[in-house]
Parts: sequence; C-alpha cells; structure tokens
Amino acid sequence: MSIDERKVIFDNLINIADSICEMFGKNCEVAVHDLRTPERSLIHIAGDITHRQTGAPITDLVLKVLKKSKDKAKDMVGYKSVTKDGRILRSTTSFIRDKKGKIIGAFCVNFDVTEFIGTYNVFKDLLEKGSEYDKNETFAKNLNETIETLTQEAILFFGKQPSSFSPEEKIKFVSYLDEKGAFLIKGSVEYVASILGLSKFTVYSYLQKVRSSSNSNDD
Repeated sequence: MSIDERKVIFDNLINIADSICEMFGKNCEVAVHDLRTPERSLIHIAGDITHRQTGAPITDLVLKVLKKSKDKAKDMVGYKSVTKDGRILRSTTSFIRDKKGKIIGAFCVNFDVTEFIGTYNVFKDLLEKGSEYDKNETFAKNLNETIETLTQEAILFFGKQPSSFSPEEKIKFVSYLDEKGAFLIKGSVEYVASILGLSKFTVYSYLQKVRSSSNSNDD
C-alpha cells in the first residue's frame, strides 16, 4: 500500500470518528489507531472518556487478539470495559484492512454507560416487576377504536374471517368478546352485529345464551 492510499484511509476514518462523537455527545469517544507502530498507535481521538492523547499505545486487549489471530482477527462488538477511574464502557473495535486483507489499523468506539447503569438500578424494581396484567394495552383515542381492537383480536384468535363463521362459531365469537369486556362499551352490540352479518337482536340472544351458560357452570 502506498503512503497516499494509507493517508486517504486514515483521513476518512478520522472524519468518521469526529462525526460519530459529535452525534452521540459527551458519553462517546472514538479512537483511530495506526497499527504500524502499536506502541504509539493512537493517531486521533474524538471525545475524552479514557483521557488519552495521540501517541498513546494500542490496548492490551487488541494486542492479545492480534497476537492470537493476526490478520484473521474478528471485529469485537459491544464488549464491556472499565476505565482506571471506574467508568463502565460499552466498546467496539473494528479492524481496518488494506486491499490484501492485512490489518493496518483499528477503529474503536467507547461509550460511557455508567450513568445509564445507575439510572437502571434505581428503576430496576419498577421496570422488572411483573403483573398478571402484563399484556398489550391499547390506548384508544375513542370508544370505536377500542371495540375495533377487541374485535380484531377475536378474529385473529379464531384464525378466519367472520363471513365464514358457522352459527356455532358466531356464538363462540360473541362469548370470546364478552369475556374480554367488549359489551361493556356502548354501541358494541351493533358493531359486532355488523361484523357478523346479524341483527343486534340476534347478538343479544347470543349474549343471553352464553351468559346463562356461564352462570350455570358457576353454580
């Protein structure tokens, strides 16, 4: 690789590093390493999480990976690392290769997640606490939207369109919706009747039948 080709590669990496750091702000640091000289490989650093300056060496982790795998080393994505002052980082190291596949550099992104972990621990109990009501909840803008949502859930449960329901399936459909509380909403009987191609009086009769059956079972 010529000197000019190498310069173009690393100049581009430096521009990308600056853009990434600017996008993600103060918790982000991006380092560009030229691995021709591992002992002073850091040629550019955007952000200040690890408090390094240009001329710093490559990390021991990268050295170990290169020692073991050489030019076949795989990128390391999202691993945990810790700074000397105890900051917890999520880090990614991507190896830069020339056209022959030889590793010539490393592009490293470090993101400080210390504050996020602290916030998570504060809310951990709230976030992880389960409930018997841990199901999808529809935050409808109006009653019609709620009825429509419950009806669509019922159609998905039955796995076919109401137009192909048998009379027995229509009764079961009404029963399913009743269990979900659909008929507590004003206008729901008329809506379901239109979906099933029935009169509202027929839906009322179905309702009476399923509720009578349910009461008998409870006894």
